[in-house]
Amino acid sequence: MTLESNQEDKKLPEIVEGKVDWKGRVAIKYKHGGIRASLLILATFGFENLATLGPAVNMVTYFIGLLHFGVADASNTLTNFMGTSYILSIVMAVFADTFVGRFKITVAGACLEILGLGLLAIQAHYPSLKPAPCNAFDPTANCEKLSGSQKALLFIGLYLWAIGGGATKAGLPAHGADQFDEKDPKEAKQMSTFFNSLLLAVCIGGAVSITLLVWIQDNKGWDWGFGVSTIAMILAVFLFVAGLPMYRLQIIGDPTNPAAEIIRVFVAAIRNRNLSLPEDPTDLYELNKDKEAALETEFLPHTDTFRFLDKAAIISDVTYQPETSPPNPWRLCRVTQVENAKTLHGMIPIFGCTIIMTLCLAQLQTFSIQQAQTMDKSINSNFEIPAASLPILPVAFLIVIIPFYDRIAVPFIRKFTGVPTGITHLQRIGVGLVLSAISMAVAAILEVKRKAVAREHNLLDANPKTQPLPISIFWLSFQFFIFGIADMFTYVGLLEFFYSEAPKALKSLSTCFLWCSMALGYFCSTVLVKMVNRATKGITRSGGWLAGNNINRNHLNLFYWLLSILSLINFSVYLFAAWRYKYRAQISPVVKNGDDREEKSKA
Repeated sequence: MTLESNQEDKKLPEIVEGKVDWKGRVAIKYKHGGIRASLLILATFGFENLATLGPAVNMVTYFIGLLHFGVADASNTLTNFMGTSYILSIVMAVFADTFVGRFKITVAGACLEILGLGLLAIQAHYPSLKPAPCNAFDPTANCEKLSGSQKALLFIGLYLWAIGGGATKAGLPAHGADQFDEKDPKEAKQMSTFFNSLLLAVCIGGAVSITLLVWIQDNKGWDWGFGVSTIAMILAVFLFVAGLPMYRLQIIGDPTNPAAEIIRVFVAAIRNRNLSLPEDPTDLYELNKDKEAALETEFLPHTDTFRFLDKAAIISDVTYQPETSPPNPWRLCRVTQVENAKTLHGMIPIFGCTIIMTLCLAQLQTFSIQQAQTMDKSINSNFEIPAASLPILPVAFLIVIIPFYDRIAVPFIRKFTGVPTGITHLQRIGVGLVLSAISMAVAAILEVKRKAVAREHNLLDANPKTQPLPISIFWLSFQFFIFGIADMFTYVGLLEFFYSEAPKALKSLSTCFLWCSMALGYFCSTVLVKMVNRATKGITRSGGWLAGNNINRNHLNLFYWLLSILSLINFSVYLFAAWRYKYRAQISPVVKNGDDREEKSKA
């Protein structure tokens, strides 16, 4: 009797459902995952951003100064590279969830980034792999262009880096979320802190990158710059792999792939388009909660939005044969699966309205850096701030404001609004969209001032390397500062919105929707620059608002005004989309061994 009592008193290890350790055994709480494991993931993300942000914001200078691209071509090359990296995160996320897992996709992506950055370092070091030296910033210079083999090496390095970056963006945030159990209230709070800390880690890594790394690029050479980036990525891989014994890893190979289920709903709805919807929604197909659901299953109630998708759940002789078990998933879907598809479909307008903000961000990373190159960068007689380091101002501000917003502002606002996050996700996104429009208007005004100084001192055709304009680079800090605040509101709000509103089975994939929005913004930037140059080719002496390599002769101020107007129009559309959007009512009867328990919560 005593022996039995002692055995009962022994606490069994608390396992984590759906997660395993690195040897394939069931993950155990307090041994795997949690804050300790997430710290290594945060450090990895910080080092990855340290390695990549500096080169990204300064890459236009590299393209023009060493590779002799024109201003517009340099801008488009960078935005195409950034867009490709972000859009690939969606592909990599699906690949990770279905085949290899988030840990492996992150390691593979980081190794590709190391290889890409290493190739760029080699090209920057050896004279035979790049054009002969020439002052490409001198408007009168006739510089040699890249040869075919040199261009091939450049794009191989760039797009290995882009593919690797897409993989790490897909794997790291979701792998970090895997270290916490949403069903455990304590770990659920820790997960929320993890996402806030993720942005903080990105900002800290970025702050080092756009100061120290940019200084190395400008003063020691781009071969040193890419070399340091390569070393930083190697350190990131070592840090990440060191945590393998303590990670909680996802179980892969699940036949009910969540992304595939969403696609099946649309396919089934199209195939069943000629069928009539029943008058009573309860006649639509759903699992029998008492008899058919042997495992824990999510159930969502039927809603009246996007009724066409309900056709995927119509029970008829065509879609369901009782003797066939289970029914064809490409012809008949559960109501819960249909509701998940409706949720994603309803989020598309919100997603679309955030694309133009990244289009504006692309200009701060390209044309604004070229503005800075022409201005007085000296802080005192002994030190000059690199042009690409100017974003340190909003990044430093974010490092301070993020903890303040999370710990002080949100609890204070919550007292008045009653909203757990202070303001709703859609309100937060809207604030950022307005600020981005204001940022572009400020950029246009400051560009008028910069060109007026150049005209007044007869420096329109001057070489900015030897004759910078007598106007401080810190004038540009206004547009960067305003956009930095917009960044905190819209991008973090968008990440939270996608994560909270996405179906339960798509929580990990939803973290990549932000990257997809940014990718489309970068691609749209490339298209817009080409369209503007083509449309204004015959009305300007320079061959277009943004043509040539002399930014003093361009009409960048008009381009910024165009972006500000487009941003305001976009915000008007967003207001309509946000007004119509209804937050997802998450009502999940959880069925386990035939026992129904309803969990009701509102986003």
